[in-house]
Amino acid sequence: MKRVRYTKFTGDLSSSVDLDDLMQALSDFLLDSGFQDPMSRFQSLDGEQTLENLREAIRQALDSGELFDQETQEKYESMDEEQVEELIDQIIQKMQEQNFINAEEPAQGQGQGESGDAESARFEVTDKGMDFLGYKALRELLGPLGKSSLGRHDTRHEAAGVETNGRSKQYEFGDSLNLDITATLSNVFAREGTDFNQHNGKLNLEYSDLQVQQADYQSSCATVVLLDCSHSMILYGEDRFTPAKRVAMALAHLIRTQFPGDTIDLVLFHDSAEHIPISQLPRVKVGPHYTNTREGLRVAQRILARSNKDMRQIVMITDGKPSALTLPDGRIYKNAFGLDPLVIAETLEEVSRCKRSNVMINTFMLASDFQLVQFVQQVSKMCRGKAYFTTPETLGSYLLMDYMSRRMKTVH
Repeated sequence: MKRVRYTKFTGDLSSSVDLDDLMQALSDFLLDSGFQDPMSRFQSLDGEQTLENLREAIRQALDSGELFDQETQEKYESMDEEQVEELIDQIIQKMQEQNFINAEEPAQGQGQGESGDAESARFEVTDKGMDFLGYKALRELLGPLGKSSLGRHDTRHEAAGVETNGRSKQYEFGDSLNLDITATLSNVFAREGTDFNQHNGKLNLEYSDLQVQQADYQSSCATVVLLDCSHSMILYGEDRFTPAKRVAMALAHLIRTQFPGDTIDLVLFHDSAEHIPISQLPRVKVGPHYTNTREGLRVAQRILARSNKDMRQIVMITDGKPSALTLPDGRIYKNAFGLDPLVIAETLEEVSRCKRSNVMINTFMLASDFQLVQFVQQVSKMCRGKAYFTTPETLGSYLLMDYMSRRMKTVH
Protein backbone atom coordinates (compact mmCIF):
# COMPACT_ATOMS: atom_id res chain seq x y z
CA MET A 1 0.00 0.00 0.00
CA LYS A 2 1.41 3.34 -1.02
CA ARG A 3 1.89 5.83 1.81
CA VAL A 4 2.14 9.62 1.74
CA ARG A 5 4.46 11.26 4.23
CA TYR A 6 3.82 14.90 5.14
CA THR A 7 6.72 17.10 6.22
CA LYS A 8 6.99 20.73 7.26
CA PHE A 9 6.66 23.06 4.25
CA THR A 10 9.87 24.92 3.43
CA GLY A 11 9.00 26.55 0.09
CA ASP A 12 8.21 30.16 -0.89
CA LEU A 13 4.55 31.13 -0.41
CA SER A 14 4.95 34.81 -1.30
CA SER A 15 4.13 34.06 -4.95
CA SER A 16 0.77 32.65 -3.80
CA VAL A 17 -0.26 35.94 -2.19
CA ASP A 18 -2.50 38.01 -4.45
CA LEU A 19 -1.58 41.61 -3.60
CA ASP A 20 -4.99 42.87 -4.73
CA ASP A 21 -6.67 40.58 -2.21
CA LEU A 22 -4.12 41.54 0.44
CA MET A 23 -4.68 45.28 -0.07
CA GLN A 24 -8.41 44.71 0.23
CA ALA A 25 -7.90 42.69 3.43
CA LEU A 26 -5.72 45.48 4.85
CA SER A 27 -8.04 48.33 3.85
CA ASP A 28 -9.44 48.84 7.37
CA PHE A 29 -5.89 49.16 8.70
CA LEU A 30 -4.69 51.40 5.85
CA LEU A 31 -7.70 53.74 6.20
CA ASP A 32 -7.79 53.85 10.01
CA SER A 33 -9.44 57.07 11.21
CA GLY A 34 -8.80 56.78 14.94
CA PHE A 35 -11.98 54.86 15.76
CA GLN A 36 -11.40 52.00 18.19
CA ASP A 37 -13.65 49.29 16.80
CA PRO A 38 -13.66 46.29 19.17
CA MET A 39 -14.81 44.07 16.28
CA SER A 40 -11.90 44.97 14.00
CA ARG A 41 -9.11 42.41 13.60
CA PHE A 42 -6.68 45.36 13.74
CA GLN A 43 -8.10 46.75 16.97
CA SER A 44 -4.88 46.00 18.87
CA LEU A 45 -2.88 48.26 16.54
CA ASP A 46 -2.72 51.98 17.25
CA GLY A 47 -3.46 52.98 13.66
CA GLU A 48 0.01 54.39 13.09
CA GLN A 49 1.49 53.53 9.71
CA THR A 50 4.71 51.97 10.94
CA LEU A 51 6.38 48.97 9.35
CA GLU A 52 5.97 47.06 12.60
CA ASN A 53 2.21 47.62 12.51
CA LEU A 54 2.12 46.70 8.82
CA ARG A 55 3.91 43.43 9.57
CA GLU A 56 1.39 42.60 12.29
CA ALA A 57 -1.56 43.54 10.04
CA ILE A 58 -0.24 41.26 7.28
CA ARG A 59 0.24 38.44 9.81
CA GLN A 60 -3.37 38.79 10.96
CA ALA A 61 -4.59 38.81 7.35
CA LEU A 62 -2.60 35.62 6.64
CA ASP A 63 -3.88 33.97 9.82
CA SER A 64 -7.49 34.74 8.85
CA GLY A 65 -7.42 32.15 6.05
CA GLU A 66 -9.00 34.56 3.55
CA LEU A 67 -5.97 34.88 1.26
CA PHE A 68 -5.13 31.24 0.52
CA ASP A 69 -7.00 28.17 -0.61
CA GLN A 70 -7.21 25.31 1.85
CA GLU A 71 -4.08 23.51 0.66
CA THR A 72 -1.93 26.65 0.68
CA GLN A 73 -3.32 27.68 4.07
CA GLU A 74 -2.22 24.34 5.51
CA LYS A 75 1.27 24.94 4.13
CA TYR A 76 1.29 28.37 5.75
CA GLU A 77 0.20 26.98 9.09
CA SER A 78 3.01 24.40 8.97
CA MET A 79 5.66 27.14 8.78
CA ASP A 80 7.69 28.03 11.87
CA GLU A 81 8.02 31.58 13.22
CA GLU A 82 11.22 32.33 11.32
CA GLN A 83 9.66 31.26 8.01
CA VAL A 84 6.57 33.38 8.66
CA GLU A 85 8.75 36.43 9.32
CA GLU A 86 10.63 35.79 6.10
CA LEU A 87 7.34 35.44 4.20
CA ILE A 88 6.11 38.78 5.56
CA ASP A 89 9.38 40.42 4.53
CA GLN A 90 8.93 39.05 1.00
CA ILE A 91 5.32 40.29 0.85
CA ILE A 92 6.31 43.81 1.94
CA GLN A 93 9.06 43.77 -0.68
CA LYS A 94 6.54 42.82 -3.36
CA MET A 95 4.18 45.57 -2.20
CA GLN A 96 6.99 48.07 -2.69
CA GLU A 97 8.08 46.64 -6.04
CA GLN A 98 4.50 46.85 -7.36
CA ASN A 99 4.22 50.40 -6.00
CA PHE A 100 1.38 49.84 -3.53
CA ILE A 101 3.40 51.34 -0.68
CA ASN A 102 6.54 53.36 -0.05
CA ALA A 103 8.47 52.16 3.00
CA GLU A 104 11.37 53.72 4.87
CA GLU A 105 14.41 51.55 5.34
CA PRO A 106 15.41 51.32 9.04
CA ALA A 107 18.85 52.75 9.74
CA GLN A 108 21.65 50.22 9.96
CA GLY A 109 23.67 49.60 13.10
CA GLN A 110 21.26 51.14 15.57
CA GLY A 111 20.09 49.29 18.60
CA GLN A 112 16.62 48.64 19.95
CA GLY A 113 14.87 51.78 21.11
CA GLU A 114 17.06 54.21 19.16
CA SER A 115 15.59 56.57 16.57
CA GLY A 116 15.47 55.02 13.14
CA ASP A 117 15.11 51.40 14.31
CA ALA A 118 12.70 48.95 12.72
CA GLU A 119 9.86 49.79 15.11
CA SER A 120 9.91 53.50 14.17
CA ALA A 121 10.30 52.97 10.40
CA ARG A 122 7.18 54.10 8.57
CA PHE A 123 5.39 53.51 5.28
CA GLU A 124 2.79 55.33 3.22
CA VAL A 125 0.19 54.25 0.68
CA THR A 126 1.19 55.35 -2.83
CA ASP A 127 -1.07 56.99 -5.40
CA LYS A 128 -1.43 53.58 -7.06
CA GLY A 129 -2.43 52.01 -3.74
CA MET A 130 -4.86 54.85 -3.10
CA ASP A 131 -6.37 54.44 -6.57
CA PHE A 132 -6.73 50.70 -6.06
CA LEU A 133 -8.58 51.20 -2.76
CA GLY A 134 -10.79 53.77 -4.49
CA TYR A 135 -11.53 51.29 -7.28
CA LYS A 136 -12.47 48.59 -4.76
CA ALA A 137 -14.66 51.03 -2.85
CA LEU A 138 -16.38 52.04 -6.10
CA ARG A 139 -17.02 48.40 -7.03
CA GLU A 140 -18.55 47.74 -3.62
CA LEU A 141 -20.73 50.83 -3.78
CA LEU A 142 -21.96 50.35 -7.35
CA GLY A 143 -22.29 46.56 -7.19
CA PRO A 144 -25.76 46.55 -5.58
CA LEU A 145 -27.00 49.09 -8.12
CA GLY A 146 -26.65 46.74 -11.07
CA LYS A 147 -25.46 47.66 -14.54
CA SER A 148 -25.22 51.33 -15.36
CA SER A 149 -23.93 53.33 -18.27
CA LEU A 150 -21.29 55.76 -17.08
CA GLY A 151 -20.11 58.67 -19.15
CA ARG A 152 -19.79 62.40 -19.12
CA HIS A 153 -22.52 64.78 -17.97
CA ASP A 154 -25.15 65.13 -20.70
CA THR A 155 -26.97 68.40 -21.26
CA ARG A 156 -29.88 69.47 -23.42
CA HIS A 157 -27.57 71.53 -25.68
CA GLU A 158 -25.71 70.68 -28.88
CA ALA A 159 -22.29 71.61 -30.20
CA ALA A 160 -19.99 70.86 -33.11
CA GLY A 161 -17.92 67.95 -31.93
CA VAL A 162 -16.64 64.47 -32.67
CA GLU A 163 -19.31 62.25 -31.09
CA THR A 164 -22.09 62.99 -33.55
CA ASN A 165 -25.81 62.59 -33.13
CA GLY A 166 -26.76 62.46 -36.86
CA ARG A 167 -27.55 66.14 -37.35
CA SER A 168 -25.44 68.88 -38.94
CA LYS A 169 -25.25 72.66 -39.01
CA GLN A 170 -23.61 75.38 -41.07
CA TYR A 171 -20.00 75.90 -40.10
CA GLU A 172 -19.24 78.91 -37.91
CA PHE A 173 -15.81 80.17 -36.98
CA GLY A 174 -14.59 78.32 -33.89
CA ASP A 175 -16.51 75.08 -34.56
CA SER A 176 -14.62 71.79 -34.66
CA LEU A 177 -14.01 71.11 -38.36
CA ASN A 178 -15.81 67.77 -38.27
CA LEU A 179 -17.25 68.08 -41.79
CA ASP A 180 -20.53 66.50 -42.78
CA ILE A 181 -19.35 65.58 -46.30
CA THR A 182 -22.79 64.58 -47.60
CA ALA A 183 -24.49 67.79 -46.46
CA THR A 184 -21.59 69.93 -47.69
CA LEU A 185 -21.63 68.37 -51.19
CA SER A 186 -25.41 68.67 -51.30
CA ASN A 187 -25.04 72.43 -50.78
CA VAL A 188 -22.49 72.63 -53.60
CA PHE A 189 -24.64 70.62 -56.01
CA ALA A 190 -27.73 72.65 -55.13
CA ARG A 191 -25.87 75.85 -55.99
CA GLU A 192 -23.61 74.70 -58.87
CA GLY A 193 -25.60 71.82 -60.35
CA THR A 194 -24.24 68.36 -61.11
CA ASP A 195 -22.67 69.03 -64.52
CA PHE A 196 -18.93 68.77 -63.84
CA ASN A 197 -18.03 69.49 -67.47
CA GLN A 198 -19.02 73.12 -67.28
CA HIS A 199 -16.66 73.55 -64.32
CA ASN A 200 -13.74 71.63 -65.87
CA GLY A 201 -14.36 68.72 -63.52
CA LYS A 202 -13.88 70.86 -60.41
CA LEU A 203 -16.24 71.76 -57.57
CA ASN A 204 -16.46 75.38 -56.50
CA LEU A 205 -16.64 75.06 -52.73
CA GLU A 206 -17.63 78.18 -50.86
CA TYR A 207 -17.52 79.02 -47.17
CA SER A 208 -21.31 78.97 -46.90
CA ASP A 209 -21.42 75.39 -48.20
CA LEU A 210 -19.57 73.94 -45.22
CA GLN A 211 -21.67 71.80 -42.89
CA VAL A 212 -20.32 70.25 -39.67
CA GLN A 213 -21.60 67.35 -37.65
CA GLN A 214 -23.60 68.13 -34.55
CA ALA A 215 -22.67 66.47 -31.26
CA ASP A 216 -24.39 66.45 -27.89
CA TYR A 217 -22.78 69.16 -25.79
CA GLN A 218 -21.28 67.63 -22.68
CA SER A 219 -20.13 69.81 -19.82
CA SER A 220 -17.34 69.43 -17.31
CA CYS A 221 -17.62 69.75 -13.56
CA ALA A 222 -15.31 70.93 -10.77
CA THR A 223 -16.11 69.29 -7.44
CA VAL A 224 -14.81 70.04 -3.96
CA VAL A 225 -15.56 67.38 -1.36
CA LEU A 226 -15.98 69.20 1.95
CA LEU A 227 -15.35 66.50 4.55
CA ASP A 228 -16.17 67.00 8.21
CA CYS A 229 -13.37 65.54 10.32
CA SER A 230 -14.43 66.91 13.69
CA HIS A 231 -14.22 64.53 16.62
CA SER A 232 -17.95 63.72 16.52
CA MET A 233 -17.33 61.64 13.38
CA ILE A 234 -16.02 58.79 15.54
CA LEU A 235 -18.02 59.37 18.71
CA TYR A 236 -21.23 57.76 19.97
CA GLY A 237 -20.05 54.23 19.18
CA GLU A 238 -20.06 54.70 15.41
CA ASP A 239 -17.30 55.30 12.88
CA ARG A 240 -18.70 57.76 10.36
CA PHE A 241 -15.37 59.03 9.10
CA THR A 242 -13.88 55.88 7.55
CA PRO A 243 -16.95 55.25 5.33
CA ALA A 244 -16.80 58.92 4.29
CA LYS A 245 -13.14 58.49 3.35
CA ARG A 246 -13.99 55.41 1.27
CA VAL A 247 -16.71 57.32 -0.57
CA ALA A 248 -14.35 60.23 -1.31
CA MET A 249 -11.80 57.76 -2.70
CA ALA A 250 -14.48 56.03 -4.81
CA LEU A 251 -15.67 59.37 -6.18
CA ALA A 252 -12.08 60.33 -7.06
CA HIS A 253 -11.64 57.04 -8.93
CA LEU A 254 -14.97 57.46 -10.74
CA ILE A 255 -14.04 60.95 -11.91
CA ARG A 256 -10.55 59.92 -13.03
CA THR A 257 -11.78 56.96 -15.07
CA GLN A 258 -15.25 57.95 -16.30
CA PHE A 259 -15.29 61.77 -16.27
CA PRO A 260 -11.73 62.68 -17.31
CA GLY A 261 -12.68 66.30 -17.97
CA ASP A 262 -13.81 66.80 -14.38
CA THR A 263 -11.74 67.74 -11.36
CA ILE A 264 -12.03 66.83 -7.69
CA ASP A 265 -10.42 68.44 -4.65
CA LEU A 266 -10.65 67.63 -0.95
CA VAL A 267 -11.12 70.09 1.91
CA LEU A 268 -11.18 68.97 5.54
CA PHE A 269 -12.98 71.11 8.09
CA HIS A 270 -12.95 70.95 11.90
CA ASP A 271 -11.86 73.88 14.16
CA SER A 272 -10.47 75.33 10.92
CA ALA A 273 -10.16 73.99 7.35
CA GLU A 274 -7.42 72.95 4.92
CA HIS A 275 -7.06 71.80 1.33
CA ILE A 276 -5.19 68.48 1.05
CA PRO A 277 -4.29 66.24 -1.90
CA ILE A 278 -6.60 63.27 -2.44
CA SER A 279 -3.51 61.04 -2.21
CA GLN A 280 -3.15 62.01 1.48
CA LEU A 281 -6.65 60.84 2.39
CA PRO A 282 -5.69 57.36 3.72
CA ARG A 283 -3.58 58.98 6.45
CA VAL A 284 -6.22 61.48 7.58
CA LYS A 285 -7.65 60.97 11.06
CA VAL A 286 -10.37 62.91 12.84
CA GLY A 287 -9.22 66.28 14.06
CA PRO A 288 -10.26 68.76 16.78
CA HIS A 289 -13.73 68.82 18.22
CA TYR A 290 -15.57 71.71 16.57
CA THR A 291 -17.18 72.23 13.14
CA ASN A 292 -16.06 75.35 11.25
CA THR A 293 -18.36 75.00 8.25
CA ARG A 294 -17.85 78.58 7.09
CA GLU A 295 -14.07 78.22 6.84
CA GLY A 296 -14.54 75.02 4.84
CA LEU A 297 -16.85 76.84 2.42
CA ARG A 298 -14.34 79.70 2.09
CA VAL A 299 -11.47 77.35 1.21
CA ALA A 300 -13.71 75.44 -1.24
CA GLN A 301 -14.74 78.65 -3.00
CA ARG A 302 -11.12 79.73 -3.46
CA ILE A 303 -10.43 76.40 -5.17
CA LEU A 304 -13.51 76.63 -7.41
CA ALA A 305 -12.75 80.25 -8.33
CA ARG A 306 -9.61 79.01 -10.10
CA SER A 307 -11.62 76.51 -12.15
CA ASN A 308 -12.89 77.18 -15.67
CA LYS A 309 -15.47 74.34 -15.61
CA ASP A 310 -19.09 74.76 -16.68
CA MET A 311 -20.35 73.31 -13.41
CA ARG A 312 -18.94 73.97 -9.97
CA GLN A 313 -20.20 72.23 -6.89
CA ILE A 314 -19.43 71.56 -3.24
CA VAL A 315 -20.27 68.12 -1.83
CA MET A 316 -20.44 68.53 1.95
CA ILE A 317 -20.38 65.43 4.18
CA THR A 318 -21.07 66.26 7.81
CA ASP A 319 -22.65 65.01 11.02
CA GLY A 320 -22.72 68.23 13.02
CA LYS A 321 -24.12 71.73 12.96
CA PRO A 322 -21.70 74.68 12.61
CA SER A 323 -20.05 75.35 15.97
CA ALA A 324 -16.91 77.37 15.18
CA LEU A 325 -15.90 80.50 13.32
CA THR A 326 -12.59 82.00 12.26
CA LEU A 327 -12.50 85.64 13.41
CA PRO A 328 -10.78 88.42 11.38
CA ASP A 329 -7.77 88.33 13.73
CA GLY A 330 -7.31 84.57 13.15
CA ARG A 331 -8.72 83.43 16.51
CA ILE A 332 -11.27 80.61 16.53
CA TYR A 333 -14.63 81.40 18.12
CA LYS A 334 -16.27 78.20 19.42
CA ASN A 335 -19.70 77.35 20.79
CA ALA A 336 -20.80 73.72 20.81
CA PHE A 337 -24.20 74.39 22.42
CA GLY A 338 -27.06 75.00 20.03
CA LEU A 339 -26.99 77.09 16.87
CA ASP A 340 -24.94 80.13 17.84
CA PRO A 341 -26.48 83.19 16.08
CA LEU A 342 -23.07 84.64 15.14
CA VAL A 343 -21.76 81.33 13.75
CA ILE A 344 -24.95 80.64 11.78
CA ALA A 345 -25.20 84.17 10.38
CA GLU A 346 -21.60 84.16 9.13
CA THR A 347 -21.95 80.64 7.72
CA LEU A 348 -25.13 81.50 5.82
CA GLU A 349 -23.45 84.63 4.46
CA GLU A 350 -20.77 82.34 3.02
CA VAL A 351 -23.52 80.19 1.50
CA SER A 352 -24.90 83.37 -0.11
CA ARG A 353 -21.49 84.01 -1.67
CA CYS A 354 -21.59 80.50 -3.12
CA LYS A 355 -24.99 81.25 -4.61
CA ARG A 356 -23.77 84.50 -6.16
CA SER A 357 -20.83 82.61 -7.67
CA ASN A 358 -23.21 79.98 -9.11
CA VAL A 359 -21.73 77.22 -6.91
CA MET A 360 -24.10 74.39 -6.01
CA ILE A 361 -23.94 72.84 -2.52
CA ASN A 362 -25.13 69.25 -2.08
CA THR A 363 -25.13 68.13 1.55
CA PHE A 364 -25.03 64.59 2.92
CA MET A 365 -25.98 64.44 6.60
CA LEU A 366 -24.75 61.53 8.68
CA ALA A 367 -26.89 62.48 11.67
CA SER A 368 -30.54 63.44 12.17
CA ASP A 369 -30.04 66.16 14.79
CA PHE A 370 -33.02 68.53 14.45
CA GLN A 371 -30.90 71.69 14.43
CA LEU A 372 -28.55 70.22 11.82
CA VAL A 373 -31.50 69.30 9.60
CA GLN A 374 -32.88 72.83 9.91
CA PHE A 375 -29.55 74.38 8.98
CA VAL A 376 -28.97 72.08 5.99
CA GLN A 377 -32.48 72.64 4.65
CA GLN A 378 -31.85 76.38 4.73
CA VAL A 379 -28.55 75.94 2.89
CA SER A 380 -30.26 73.84 0.21
CA LYS A 381 -32.98 76.45 -0.37
CA MET A 382 -30.39 79.20 -0.72
CA CYS A 383 -28.01 77.38 -3.06
CA ARG A 384 -30.27 75.22 -5.32
CA GLY A 385 -28.63 72.12 -3.93
CA LYS A 386 -29.90 68.87 -2.51
CA ALA A 387 -29.90 67.64 1.07
CA TYR A 388 -29.77 63.96 1.94
CA PHE A 389 -30.17 62.33 5.32
CA THR A 390 -28.22 59.12 5.13
CA THR A 391 -26.12 56.68 7.14
CA PRO A 392 -22.45 55.73 6.75
CA GLU A 393 -23.54 52.51 5.03
CA THR A 394 -25.75 54.20 2.41
CA LEU A 395 -23.69 57.38 1.95
CA GLY A 396 -21.80 56.04 -1.05
CA SER A 397 -24.87 54.99 -3.03
CA TYR A 398 -26.56 58.35 -2.46
CA LEU A 399 -23.49 60.40 -3.34
CA LEU A 400 -22.40 58.49 -6.43
CA MET A 401 -25.89 58.29 -7.88
CA ASP A 402 -26.34 62.01 -7.24
CA TYR A 403 -23.09 62.73 -9.07
CA MET A 404 -24.10 60.69 -12.10
CA SER A 405 -27.72 61.76 -12.25
CA ARG A 406 -29.25 64.35 -14.59
CA ARG A 407 -29.54 66.77 -11.66
CA MET A 408 -25.90 67.53 -12.44
CA LYS A 409 -26.75 69.03 -15.84
CA THR A 410 -25.70 72.62 -16.51
CA VAL A 411 -28.51 75.13 -16.16
CA HIS A 412 -28.14 77.97 -18.70
